[in-house]
Amino acid sequence: MIPRYSRPEMVAVWSPESRFRIWFEIEAHACDAMAELGVIPRENAEAVWKAKDATFDVARIDEIEAVTRHDVIAFLTHLGEIVGQEEARFVHQGMTSSDVLDTCLNVQLTRAADILLEDLDRVLAALKRRAFEHKETVRIGRSHGIHAEPTTMGLTFARFYAEIDRGRRRLEAARADIATGAISGAVGTFANIDPAVEAHVCAQMGLAPEPISTQVVPRDRHAAFFATLGVIASSVENIATEIRHMQRTEVLEGEEFFSQGQKGSSAMPHKRNPVLSENLTGLARLVRSAVIPAMENVALWHERDISHSSVERVIAPDATVTLDFALHRLAGVVDKLVIYPERMLENLHRFRGLVMSQRVLLALTQAGVSREDAYAMVQRNAMKVWEDGRDFKTELLADPDVVQALGKEAIEEKFDLDYHLKHVDTIFERVFGASSI
Repeated sequence: MIPRYSRPEMVAVWSPESRFRIWFEIEAHACDAMAELGVIPRENAEAVWKAKDATFDVARIDEIEAVTRHDVIAFLTHLGEIVGQEEARFVHQGMTSSDVLDTCLNVQLTRAADILLEDLDRVLAALKRRAFEHKETVRIGRSHGIHAEPTTMGLTFARFYAEIDRGRRRLEAARADIATGAISGAVGTFANIDPAVEAHVCAQMGLAPEPISTQVVPRDRHAAFFATLGVIASSVENIATEIRHMQRTEVLEGEEFFSQGQKGSSAMPHKRNPVLSENLTGLARLVRSAVIPAMENVALWHERDISHSSVERVIAPDATVTLDFALHRLAGVVDKLVIYPERMLENLHRFRGLVMSQRVLLALTQAGVSREDAYAMVQRNAMKVWEDGRDFKTELLADPDVVQALGKEAIEEKFDLDYHLKHVDTIFERVFGASSI
């Protein structure tokens, strides 16, 4: 991912230096385990750790790979240059390249997941704070983009909180699923390496042994991981889309914070655009673009091919770096989002009580009017509001059929906004827990 959409901590997970450091730790821990089993001399295993504080020369490894055309062999050659060829002669014994590559990739993915979980916590904290701040800030709810019935801005933030919280739990599960390693040798039979080596390496690297690997860790694990990132990205876009709609000039119920000196347009000085939310929409598309290739990586030939390799070299860093940036940005957008309660009420009343139509409909059916007749009675008055700009309550009070069925006092009561807020506490308790209310 380009630096513009990258944050240093996540970028570091995928740097060549980090990758080679993890490769070294895998090889060194494997040597320790083999020495414990008596397969290699203890002094050789200890000698490998001379590289513990070494800085691996990325340029030198690239130089060797230009000849060998094999990245793991290039690394092992460079490791031998550091610790001594004789001392390093037992390194990688009984192992295959995928033992190193797949175990390393899963270490990187778990570390990336840990960063993303922290990002999600920041988003959740911002959403929760804004939900309680605007718990009773009334706004119009919309379906199909059209005014429906009253809700609150707090409920909008609360539903986004619940969605992101589900995403966090999915990521925790995906992290656990991806946290496996394999040191099982060619085609995964352990013919030339003891399973105890795998157990030791995985324990040292914070992974669980893969129950059955071929020559690779099964790619359904990775597919599930990237699918989870895709779902979280879609939730980011869901929130961003709501903000973009709120900031439309015709709506203007909220807007992104506009800082001192910020410019909205090179041509039109009056502009204040939802550029961060639009950016989040685009970033979500990038993250989701990793999902289908990850799914297609599941089907490999026999015990192993490398059709997945080129895909993962791109999607693993790009998807995690992009989502990390997006979540960090989203937390800031939510935290600083400017809300306009007065405009929300203005919009709610724009169609002069029309949004109370369901209450009148239900009251008529409860008063003994058939649903079909009740619907017709309410709709004919509602259409006068749509088409002629009339006041809904005034029209109902002038309709003898409605007045005969309900009475004027009951019609007046149907326009009480508080009716729509009576279960807000119940919803908040479901989302945030009783102790938060």
